[in-house]
Amino acid sequence: MLDETIKVRLSPEGTGAILLDAAGKAFDAHTQDKVWRLARELKFIHGVLETVPGMNNLMVVFDPLDVDAFIVEQSIRDLWDAPYRVEEPGRIIDVPVRYGGADGVDLEDFARAKSLSVDEVIARHTAPLYSVAAVGAMPGFVYLSGLDPSLAAPRLANARQGVPKGSVIIGGTQTGIMPITAPSGWHILGRTPLDLFDPDRERPALFRPGDRIRFVPEVPA
Repeated sequence: MLDETIKVRLSPEGTGAILLDAAGKAFDAHTQDKVWRLARELKFIHGVLETVPGMNNLMVVFDPLDVDAFIVEQSIRDLWDAPYRVEEPGRIIDVPVRYGGADGVDLEDFARAKSLSVDEVIARHTAPLYSVAAVGAMPGFVYLSGLDPSLAAPRLANARQGVPKGSVIIGGTQTGIMPITAPSGWHILGRTPLDLFDPDRERPALFRPGDRIRFVPEVPA
């Protein structure tokens, strides 16, 4: 039986995947730690092809011709119930950001809507040490936990069709970084020169789950 302290659900996704989902509750760091551990350990199960951690959920992809779905599901249950071990924290990576101006076209309006100064918004956005909960949605995109609740904001009513690569953005209760130029309805506060995804690198995605990010404002030249 799965850990009763964390309510989760297992559901088949076609014949070759199982989704573990704890999305019925708010984001929880303890649950996310268990998801990361499970993602690592399931890779050693015969027939498992890939594990894809999300925010408080995990997709497990397997070869149904090589392993029975029941075996995979039982492995998920057994590993989830294994005694919890606190893992070593991931890397801490500083992310330089040019806030405002042409790089952060929404910053002034965002600050005004929050009844804050631009400097206060920047200070609150750079104060936390964010955790990379998951990587996905688009190549290299990071789902970050740790945003100051005072900066949470509804997404724009009409999404922009081309938010520039490197844009540092806020949408709902999360902040993130655009790894490529793509549509988005999130508010643009600034931009980083870091390249979040490069298919020619040994590890194409710059960040991985468990890493921690610290936004550092760049001083204008």
